[in-house]
Amino acid sequence: MQSHSYKFIEFFIAFIVVPVSFVLDYPILIKFLIGIVGFIYIIFVLLRIENNQFKIAKNLNWKLFWKQTMLKFVAVIVLTTVYVCIYDQSNLFAVVLNKPFLWFAIIFAYSLFSVYPQELIYRTFYFQRYQALFKSPKTLIFINAIVFCLAHLFFRNTLVLVLTFLGGVLFGFTFYKTKSTLLVTVEHAIYGSWLFTVGMGEMLGFPS
Repeated sequence: MQSHSYKFIEFFIAFIVVPVSFVLDYPILIKFLIGIVGFIYIIFVLLRIENNQFKIAKNLNWKLFWKQTMLKFVAVIVLTTVYVCIYDQSNLFAVVLNKPFLWFAIIFAYSLFSVYPQELIYRTFYFQRYQALFKSPKTLIFINAIVFCLAHLFFRNTLVLVLTFLGGVLFGFTFYKTKSTLLVTVEHAIYGSWLFTVGMGEMLGFPS
């Protein structure tokens, strides 16, 4: 088992140095290679060191999950719709109404190739790897929201940072309570897909 010192260094490099470095101006190919190598390392640690078997738990409380998620989703719908109506009305539901096939393709690709890897890194790996380093669950979740926010620093958009911090809090609580990568991936995909649907996708790098 690796020491706390090793894990602190690992955490600092993986969740602070690398995301912050992506804001700097250097070749995109190097950034891509750093991301790929980092992701391979994380999968290796999950499989060989943390002994994660990537199995779906059989005792998931789907009924409670959907009830809680839908309540939060209603709040997300109301707040984001009001925001787009006030600040960017021309984009309100623009993609889903004008380019439905693009909308469907992006939602599918986003959920599979973006959300799931993010949740493996920022929830599964983070919580399994670093939970013992924090005495308080609230601190564990708060720091998780901070580093999830830092992962989106390259967008250079204050609203994106606010949204990803709040999202990090929600997803952190969900994973802490359920210990399920599947459930938190579904929740993340729902909220993220909605932002694209309602007309806030451009600031998050969605094609439109």
